[in-house]
Parts: sequence; structure tokens; C-alpha cells
Amino acid sequence: MKKLPFLLAAVCLTALLASAWDIHEKWSGPKIMTISLGWHPDILPGYEARFVNQGIAFDGPCRSTIIRRMSKQPSRRAYLYIHGFNDYFFQSEMGVRLADSGYNFYAVDLRRYGRSKLPWQYPFDIRNQKEYFNDIDSALAQIRRDGNTDITLSGHSTGGLTVLLFAAERGKDIGVDRVVTNSPFLDWNYSPFMRKVAIPTVAALSRILPESKVTQSHCDGYGESLLKEYHGEWTYNTDWKMIYSPPVTFQWIRSIDHAHSLLQKKRRDIAVPVLVMHSSRKVTGCDWTPEFQTGDCVLDPDMIARIGATLGSERQVATIDSGIHDLILSEFRPREATYDTIFKFLREYRAK
Repeated sequence: MKKLPFLLAAVCLTALLASAWDIHEKWSGPKIMTISLGWHPDILPGYEARFVNQGIAFDGPCRSTIIRRMSKQPSRRAYLYIHGFNDYFFQSEMGVRLADSGYNFYAVDLRRYGRSKLPWQYPFDIRNQKEYFNDIDSALAQIRRDGNTDITLSGHSTGGLTVLLFAAERGKDIGVDRVVTNSPFLDWNYSPFMRKVAIPTVAALSRILPESKVTQSHCDGYGESLLKEYHGEWTYNTDWKMIYSPPVTFQWIRSIDHAHSLLQKKRRDIAVPVLVMHSSRKVTGCDWTPEFQTGDCVLDPDMIARIGATLGSERQVATIDSGIHDLILSEFRPREATYDTIFKFLREYRAK
């Protein structure tokens, strides 16, 4: 504990140096939001989208976005996807696969992400993970209005944490039939000192310095493993999903840390079947190497498996050999294994 005073001093200095916005000049104009009331063609061909007014948040008016692709065959089955951190919905192949398999596919760009981000919002910021519950509820309400009665809720990384916390908080009143997670962010991928001392210190300081920021490691290995112009197969908006993860606020760290703790306390309250998928190996380092195409360079798969095995009373934990962090963006063979695992789970736990 002798290191603690030095840690506190370093954190406070970081707060002072990082208190300004780090990505764009801080918005100083009026905060006026115009909301489209209807569906419009989405940026992804074959999809449509609409905004949802989520009222006034800590930083002003905010919105979420619902994106959908309906099955060509009559269906009352729906699949709702929630993206992760430094992310938005661009995984068109996933929606096509599900819609072609008879599921009405929906996704949400959460508040301050992707399609939903407004000029005065610091990207990805949050005060409490439960704020996203309204974004999920809005999408579920739309899904039910569209006539769906069998609903799967899914999430990737921080989105996986959010949907699991949603399930734990709602219990039997969750209103969906099953939960699917893709490399859910169930704990910090840090040393015990960072998890037990540094992060709680930053979380405590967030009460007086909520907008102060912690700079992320300047790592481009994961981005280069995804993008077609480097070593991946995918094209996406790098203003919305940045190659280098942006600084995160102290309050974002507190929100994630609190969500981890709350999920641990309420994990047995999850009342629907849960699928937890993770890679077969962990990859370390910042600069791209071929190993980045064959493992998770963001989270620890062993941690995901260990905590995942404690969630709810009915769950499956599946290892995807050579999958990357976002398993559905993996190379062909692990990607196909991921889809096979999802569809097998959906068949096994189909609502009666």
C-alpha cells in the first residue's frame, strides 16, 4: 500500500492534464436535437433505421438508434444485437444470416455511439450502465409492435456486460426468451493491483472529476486485424469505431466497475438461458502480428469462461477456436463456428 499515495498523485495529475475533450473541440453551441419520427434507409444496404428520443441526460438531449432487417419469410422470431465499446452496428453479414434463417434482425446504436452520437456528446461516455436499459427497452417495444413473440437479446463485449446486467436486474420480467453473448466484458483484463487498487481509486475520484480522462494504450493491432486495408475483411467508419481507442472518462470506468460488481451479486437472478462465447486463446501486445487473427487481444478468454459458468441457472459456455475478440468478425472458420454455435443454441432453447 506504500504505492497508494504515489498512485493518487499520478491519477490527480492525469485528471488535470486530461480534463479537456481529447477527440474534438468541446461543443459550445446550442443543444437542439431533431428527431425523425419514421423509418429511413440505413447506411447499410437492405437495412432501415429510426432514431428514438431518450430525453435529457447528464450532457443534454440524447437519442438511440434502432436498425432492422426483416426476414423475407413471415416470422415472429426476433434477434436484437447490442454492440460493444468503441463500436457501432456495421456487421451486416450477421443480420443477413439471421434474417435469411427466419429471424427479424434488430440492432441498437446506443446513446453517444455511431448513428446516435450528437455533436455535444463525448463519444461512448456514460454515468451508469443502466442508462442503456432505456435504449434496450425502446428496441424491445418496437420488436413487440412488429409482432414478434420469441425474442433473443444479444451483446458483444461491453454490450455483453450490459445485456447480462439487464437480465440479472429484470429476472423473470426480462421480456426476452434467451441471451447470447459474444466475448462479454465480465471483468477487467488487468493485474490484481490495477483491479483492486487503481480502478477503485479512479472510480472514487469520478465523483468529483467525472469528465477527467484516462488515455488508452496506443494500440492498433486489433483495428488492423479487422480492417480490409490492413489484415482483416471488414470496412467501417473509423470516426465511429476508431483504430485507437479514445480516452475514457473516470465516470465510464466507475460505471463499468459498478456493473461488474452488480452482475456478480445478481448473477443467479438471470432467469433465461444464457450463451457465453469466447475465444480459445488470449493475445498480448499492441502492434499487429499474425497472432492477432487467431485470438482475443482485448479480454482474457479464461476470465470470460470462469465467470460465464456462474451466470443464471441454465447456461452454455462455448469456446470458439481461433476466434478474435468480436467472434463474428473472425476469419472464415471461427466465424462459421460462431454462427453454428448461435443457431444451435437458438434451436435448443426455442420458445414453446
